Amino acid sequence: MKDKIVLITGAAGTIGNAIAQMIEREGATAIRTDLASHKGQDHALDVTSEENWKSVAANIAKEHGRLDGLVNSAGVASLGTIESEDFEGYKKTMAVNVDGTYLGCKYAMPLLKIHGGSIVNLSSVSGLVAGHNLASYNASKGAVRLLSKSVALYGARLKPPVRSNSVHPTFVEGAMVAAMLANVKSKEATRERMTADVPLARFAQPEEVANLAVFLLSDESAFITGAEIPIDGGLTAR
Repeated sequence: MKDKIVLITGAAGTIGNAIAQMIEREGATAIRTDLASHKGQDHALDVTSEENWKSVAANIAKEHGRLDGLVNSAGVASLGTIESEDFEGYKKTMAVNVDGTYLGCKYAMPLLKIHGGSIVNLSSVSGLVAGHNLASYNASKGAVRLLSKSVALYGARLKPPVRSNSVHPTFVEGAMVAAMLANVKSKEATRERMTADVPLARFAQPEEVANLAVFLLSDESAFITGAEIPIDGGLTAR
């Protein structure tokens, strides 16, 4: 990872921040982006805005002249069945999770293909298996999975190539899980139910997801592209 330049979306979030920190520990430059309301970012970026993406890409081209990696970590989660979730909530989830990933791949690609590079898209175990009350989240994370494969096939045609893989965590300790537990009557009972299907019987740690993401960004994973990699404590093995 030494001297690589990597753009991270959702860098103020639990997973995005862990990835950015690990990238820096490995001797690379992490370009942190998130909404303007999150302080300490290198660039304010609403991932659903094409104009924002054009501006950030132009600034990176001017400042660095290239990208070696992209991590599409920005995402939102919503609970709702096909009947209970309103259409506006569905559209927001799809906009952030799918449109944001699409725009990231699109506008980072010209910078990535200069010297070749790697894209890591944060999907979810919910992009592999469904839940009755995760209608829009399942749809969005499933879309990220196949978008990543399409980008991988395109990137493999480039010389030098640009790789693309999707990462599929189960519940990760941090803000998103805390928000899901905020309004329940018994947090401990709910946590037990959430981990009941996980053979390792716990949530993932942000650093564990970051380890996988940084491996996929690094030269050590040079022959891995188009893969969907669960990091789920064995949940999808059943």
